Amino acid sequence: MSKNITTLINHKDKTRRSDKTLQAIQRVGQAVNLAVGRFVTVGEAIANENWDLKEEINIACLEAKQAGETIAELTDVTSLNNAECDGQITIFTDKTGVIKAARLLLSSVTKVLLLADRIVIKQIITSRNKVLATMEQLESVGSFQEFVQIFSQFGNEMVEFAHLTGDRQNDLKDEKKKAEMAAARAVLEKCTMMLLTASKTCLRHPNCESARKNKGGVFHRMKLALEQVIEIVTDCRPNGENEISSISIYAGIKEFKMTIEALRENLYFQSKENLSTMLKFILEHTEDFTDSAYTSHEHRECILELSNQIKIELQHLVSVWMQAQSKKTKNIMEDLELAILKINQSINEFKKELHNAATLLATDLLKHHADHGILKALKITGVEGNLEALAEYACKLSEQKEQLIETCRLLRHISGTEPLEITCMHAEETFQVTGQQIISAAETLTLHPSSKIAKENLDVFCEAWESQISDMSTLLREINDVFEGKRGEKRAYLSLPKPVKNNTNLKPFKPTKLDSEEQAKIAKLGLKLRLLTSDVNCEIEKWKNQENEIVRHGQNMSSMAYSIYLFTRGEGLLKSTQDLIYQIEVFATEGLKLASVLQGFSKQLKDDDKLLLLLEINKLIPLCQQLQLTAKAPIQNKVFTKVDKCILKTRFVLTTLTQLLPVCYKLMHKCKSENDCINSLQPWMEGRWQTVTTKDNMDEKTVEAFGVRSLEHNIANLTFLENK
Repeated sequence: MSKNITTLINHKDKTRRSDKTLQAIQRVGQAVNLAVGRFVTVGEAIANENWDLKEEINIACLEAKQAGETIAELTDVTSLNNAECDGQITIFTDKTGVIKAARLLLSSVTKVLLLADRIVIKQIITSRNKVLATMEQLESVGSFQEFVQIFSQFGNEMVEFAHLTGDRQNDLKDEKKKAEMAAARAVLEKCTMMLLTASKTCLRHPNCESARKNKGGVFHRMKLALEQVIEIVTDCRPNGENEISSISIYAGIKEFKMTIEALRENLYFQSKENLSTMLKFILEHTEDFTDSAYTSHEHRECILELSNQIKIELQHLVSVWMQAQSKKTKNIMEDLELAILKINQSINEFKKELHNAATLLATDLLKHHADHGILKALKITGVEGNLEALAEYACKLSEQKEQLIETCRLLRHISGTEPLEITCMHAEETFQVTGQQIISAAETLTLHPSSKIAKENLDVFCEAWESQISDMSTLLREINDVFEGKRGEKRAYLSLPKPVKNNTNLKPFKPTKLDSEEQAKIAKLGLKLRLLTSDVNCEIEKWKNQENEIVRHGQNMSSMAYSIYLFTRGEGLLKSTQDLIYQIEVFATEGLKLASVLQGFSKQLKDDDKLLLLLEINKLIPLCQQLQLTAKAPIQNKVFTKVDKCILKTRFVLTTLTQLLPVCYKLMHKCKSENDCINSLQPWMEGRWQTVTTKDNMDEKTVEAFGVRSLEHNIANLTFLENK
C-alpha cells in the first residue's frame, strides 16, 4: 500500500500522457483502494470483538476508507486524453488532494495498528492473569483428584498463553527483546512438566520438606517468567527499574575501537580521560577470566600480557594524539595512523585470546560431562536410599553447576551480540536453579526410595539439566559463528519448496486450528524431535571438516527438524500446517540426498565396511520414502492425523540419522588413516548427483527431484515464509 501511495505522489507531471501511463495510474489508485478495503474489513472485525475500543477503531477505519475512496476518485483518469475533461478533478489538476488523502490514510492506518496492538497486549495480560489464578489454586490444592482437574484447566490456559506470546515474539523487531521473550517462554515450557511431577510428589509425600522445597522452586520460577513476559510486552519494569545495561567485554571493546578510529576524522571530540576510562572498564571485566579457577595458566598469562601491551600502546596513542592537536603536520598524522593500527591489532589479538579461553573451557566442560555420570549416580543413589552417597554426589553436582555458571559468564563476555548475551544469562540462571532442584528431588527419592512418582520427578529435572547442556552446545556453536563472521547467513533449506501449478502433490488445504488435546500431543512429539536434533548436532561437531557433504546434509536435516520443533511451540517460520507439510517434504528429500552421497562413498570402502554402511543406508532410504509418501498423500479425515503421522515419521528418520552419523565418522576416519581412498574422495563427491540407485532404493525421477532445481526453488522462495 505504502509503495503505491509513494508512486502516485512522486509521479512526474507531463504535458503529453500516453494511454499506458493513464491506465497505470488508475491501476495504482484502485490497488490502494482495494488494499484499504481489506484492511478496514479486518479492522472492523477486531472492533466488533473489542467493545471498549470499538468506537476508536471504527472512526479510524472510516477515515481510512474515505481516504482510499478519494485516492481512487482522483486517479480515475482513463477517460482523459491530451485535453482535460471539463470540470473533472484528477491527480493532474489536484495533486495536493492526493497528498492530503495519503496523509489521512497513513494516519488512520497507524491509529488502527496502535489500537490493535493495545488489544494484543491486553489479551496477553488477561491470559497471564488466568494462568496465575489457576497456579494459585494448584499451589494450595489438597487432593490428587482436585489437582488433576485443575491441572487440566491450567494446561489449556498455558497453551493459549504460549500461542499469544509466540505470535508476539515473532512480531518483535528488537532482537534483544525477542531473545528475552524466547528465554522466558523456554522457562515456562520446561517448568510446566516440572510443576506436574513436583506437585504430584508433594501430594504423595505431604510431610517431606525437600518435596515442598522442590515444588515451591518451580512455582516461583514460573511466576518470575510470567512477570518477565509482561515486562517485555508492555515495555515497562516495576517500580521504574531501569533495564540492566550490557556489561560484556566485547561490547566495551567495540565502543573503545570506534572511539579510537574516530580520531582519524576528529581530533577534538573525545578526551584522553574518556579513553582511559573505557580501557579500565574492559580490563576490570577481564578479571573474570584471569581470576577464574577454570582458566588455564597459559591463557591467563597471555591475557595479562596483552592487557599490559594495550595499556602501553594507549599511552603512546594519547601522546601522539596530543601532539597532533597542537601541530597537525603530515608526519605526526602518519604517526597517529600507525598508533591507531597498532592498538587495534593488539585489541584484536586480545579479543581472540578471550574467545579461545572461554570456548576451549566450554568445549572441554561439555565433553567431560557428556555422559551425565553424576545424574545417573544420583538416580541410583535415590533408588537405593543411600543418604551418605547422596551427600557425596550432591556435592559433585554443585561443583559441576559452579563450573557451568562460571563458563556461561565467560561466554557472555565474548558472545558478540545482545541476543546471545541474553541466552548466556538464561543458561546461567537455568543451571543455578535446576541444580538446586535436582538435589532436592534426589533427596526426596532417597527418603522414599520405593516412590515411583518421586523417581519420575527426579527424571524430569535431570532431563531439564541434560537439555540445557545440549542448548549450551548449540549456544557455543552460535558464538563461534558470530566470531567467524558466519552469523546472519540465510540458509536455503529454511524456506519452503516453491508451490508449482498443476502439481497434485502440493495442493493447498484449508488452514486448521488444533484443539488443546491435539496441541499437547504435537508439543510432546516436538520435544522429542528437539532432543534428537541435539544428538545429531553433537555427532556433527565431531567432524573436523565441517564442509564435508555428509556433514552438510546432516546439518540441513537437523536445522529443518528444529524448525518443525519450533512449529510445535507456535514459533519460527512455519506458520501453518501447510507450511509444515512442505517443510517435511524437503526434509525427506534431504535425507535421500544424504543416502545418495553415502552410496557413492560406500564404493570406496572395503567389503566389510561397505556392507556395514549399506545396511545403515538401507534403513534410511525406506523411512525417507515413506515420509515423502505420507506428506504427499491427500488428507482423508483430519489435518491433525496427517500432521501427527508426518512428525512421528520425521522422528524415525532423525533417530536413524543419529545412528548413521557415528558409523560414517568411524568409516571416514578409518578410510583416511589407511590412506586407501583419500585420492578418490573428490571424484565421489563430484559425482554424487550421477549416482545410479537400485530399484529397491530410489528411481531416477526421485534423484532428479532433489537436485539443483529444488535448491533454486528454495532460494527463490525465501521470502515466502518471511512475508506470511
